[in-house]
Amino acid sequence: MSETRPLTTIRSWSELQDMLFEDSWNEKIKRHRSKHVFRGHGRADFELASGLARLGERSNELEKHLLRNFRKYADSSTRQVDSIPDSFAPSNFWHWMALAQHHGLPTRLLDWTYSPLVAMHFACCEQSNMDVDGAIWKVDFDRTHELLPQPLRDILAEQGAHVFTDEMLSSKLPGLDQLRASSIDSKAEILFFEPPSLSARIVNQFACFSVQIGRCQPMTDWLLRHPELTAKIIIPAELKWEIRDKLDQSNVSERVLFPGLDGLCSWLSRQYTTPN
Repeated sequence: MSETRPLTTIRSWSELQDMLFEDSWNEKIKRHRSKHVFRGHGRADFELASGLARLGERSNELEKHLLRNFRKYADSSTRQVDSIPDSFAPSNFWHWMALAQHHGLPTRLLDWTYSPLVAMHFACCEQSNMDVDGAIWKVDFDRTHELLPQPLRDILAEQGAHVFTDEMLSSKLPGLDQLRASSIDSKAEILFFEPPSLSARIVNQFACFSVQIGRCQPMTDWLLRHPELTAKIIIPAELKWEIRDKLDQSNVSERVLFPGLDGLCSWLSRQYTTPN
């Protein structure tokens, strides 16, 4: 499928900053408050698809089995995991799905961030991809939610919110059957929700998730249908090390975004790598 959505190749660090923070001014409150979410990847040709969508044609058939068995086998151990306090045991379907995504299960969720700098990190952190162009996707979540069925828009209006929480979604979409129901399947729209603060990693990455209602498909299809809501910013390979070094100096690195020894070691190994 060819590219039809807005696509721009940046030529400098300052141009990238300008594009990512563009349209962030909120005249109503006289503050800079962007209504966009961002996702960075080391390869510009990466297809924007969830782990579940990447399972192929059987993904929708497998989804219920993956979630059922995750909950079945994880239920007895969640309170024993140091990163999940007893008071934070999953309390609803969306909480469970966020937990599954957080630990690597293929789900229909896709990771995003409110932070342009965090998205820049993920576009310029993999040493194996430093010699190819990267990309950052930018999506207007406020206008995206205007496309949702009225009952879901009503939830946001009642709460005075722009993004859903797991508790808000549970009132209208309490389980997988409702999420996949034929009554909303024809919309095939996207919504964004903030996951519970399951770990310092989610908090530090300023994370949120996108989820497709109805049948799970690659998000690329939705982006191509709504070019007015999205942008794709290409980061040339020759700029990656400059961006990477400036992010490190700004303290945006694995050491902060992945608290713990794994993040520390990733950061150190890159610090002592000589660019090709």
